[in-house]
Amino acid sequence: MMFRRQFVLFTFICIWLLASPLCIDNIAAKEFVVVIDPGHGGHDPGAIGKISKEKDINLKVALKLGNLIRSNCKDVNVVYTRSNDVFVSLDRRAEIANNAKADLFISIHTNALAKNNTIKGASTWTLGLAKSEANLSVAKRENSVILYEDDYQTRYAGFDPNSSESYIIFEFMQDKYMSQSVHFASIVQQHFKGTCRRIDRGVHQAGFLVLKASAMPSVLIELGFISTPEEERYLISTEGVDNLSRGIYRAFLQYKDEHQSRLASGGYASPSTKQEPVETKPVTNNKPAAATKPVTTTGKPETSVATQPAADNIIFKVQILASTKPLDTNHKEFKGLKGVDSYKESGLYKYTYGASGNYNEIIRVRKSISDKFPGLFIVAFKNGKKMNINAAIAEFKKKNN
Repeated sequence: MMFRRQFVLFTFICIWLLASPLCIDNIAAKEFVVVIDPGHGGHDPGAIGKISKEKDINLKVALKLGNLIRSNCKDVNVVYTRSNDVFVSLDRRAEIANNAKADLFISIHTNALAKNNTIKGASTWTLGLAKSEANLSVAKRENSVILYEDDYQTRYAGFDPNSSESYIIFEFMQDKYMSQSVHFASIVQQHFKGTCRRIDRGVHQAGFLVLKASAMPSVLIELGFISTPEEERYLISTEGVDNLSRGIYRAFLQYKDEHQSRLASGGYASPSTKQEPVETKPVTNNKPAAATKPVTTTGKPETSVATQPAADNIIFKVQILASTKPLDTNHKEFKGLKGVDSYKESGLYKYTYGASGNYNEIIRVRKSISDKFPGLFIVAFKNGKKMNINAAIAEFKKKNN
């Protein structure tokens, strides 16, 4: 009897030891979550063409895209905000994405112009302030879906989708996912132009409520113009649906691969964690750092941040926020911080504080202002050009160890 119990216990332990590494691997490997949002639906038809409705085009492309991802990417969890012809409020769509802790949110729509029946092409949009009346009109049309909701004034804090004044809330938004959103939008347009042979109408920004409430990299895609008869026939055709969905799918694959490479090399964190692109532990160095800008113990530069050390040195800075428009040095978004510098990337003005060739010093700068700017992170430049932060840290370690 005793031998039998020992044998059973021994067998259980062996099975547990064999299985546990697999379990650990499964737990450690976080699946990529993408939320696909077919715009409009139910009693909200969206834009209406001669022979079709926007809600149906959006849904066909969204489902085709989701099927491509599910069939070919076993490590991806596809979540739809709707998978049939039902109405879903804008805040509920964002809530679905946030609850799923999505890594990416793709909202699919179809464009329309009342006074132009010849315009063609696809565009991709990210959150921001509309820089033209044309961009604002797109946001107004897409946001007008809230008018189908009985309590929209309460649910959206008095936001009027048809009033230009309401869109001022998007002027100085600090979206820590903005750079990633713009990057994915650019990839989508590259594939629309290359893979799909579509007219490239570019990447734009405007104030979309569904993107504002989504806490992850997010884009809104306008597949084409339902108001153009030739384009409408293409959008509802099997060829059009297949072509457009495959273009977005290839853009998704490229973005996901880049995303996972960054995570593997210590890049930006997933949306469920605080975004911090680099390690924050000081690098141990036995040599004095190369010529650097003096930084006080409070983290404030003693000289202008525009002053740079020798051209061949790497400069580390703390990026505090990004904006779609240039900000005055005394702007309230800087919260009284002096000596803020800026650079432009992917159509955004990005603002930094502090500048040092010593990575350990810039970590101290970051910590000194982290309470004012929760989404801040460290960036690096060499010869005036932005470089990969992990490569910069590796070079700093090599020089100073």
